[in-house]
Amino acid sequence: MKIRIAWIGKTKEPAIRALTEEYLKRIGRYTLVDGLEVRDESALLQMCGRAASTKASKTASVGKSTLALLDSRGKQFSSEEFARFLGDYQDRNPLPLVFAVGPADGFTDAARGAAQHTISLASMTLAHELARVVLLEQVYRAFTILKGHPYHSGH
Repeated sequence: MKIRIAWIGKTKEPAIRALTEEYLKRIGRYTLVDGLEVRDESALLQMCGRAASTKASKTASVGKSTLALLDSRGKQFSSEEFARFLGDYQDRNPLPLVFAVGPADGFTDAARGAAQHTISLASMTLAHELARVVLLEQVYRAFTILKGHPYHSGH
């Protein structure tokens, strides 16, 4: 399984950059992962094999990857449910999974329409750079749950 964590815009805070690198390293023990900064939503959709001006079907295999947007209107998971989501994806889908964290003002309707999944980290609004770190920690936690590592057992 290949996972990409993509975010729109430059990282301003050194602490966010350091945490991003730390969690990418930890996730890398379990699966192929990379972090990618993209300039805008159009570049994100192009990277995923979707033209910004076309409406891609959520079920069609038209892209080079599966796109999961982080959006407050998305589906919320417990950590265990998110682990099952990743485990099921790993077992059933050969395409890379791209988790995308949008800009401060969120994704457009066009981007939400191009995504196969829309996921919410919380009912509360999070700063987009902080949302990236929370996502990374939850991806790491999910893999530790799937592998039976004790990281999650102390919750």
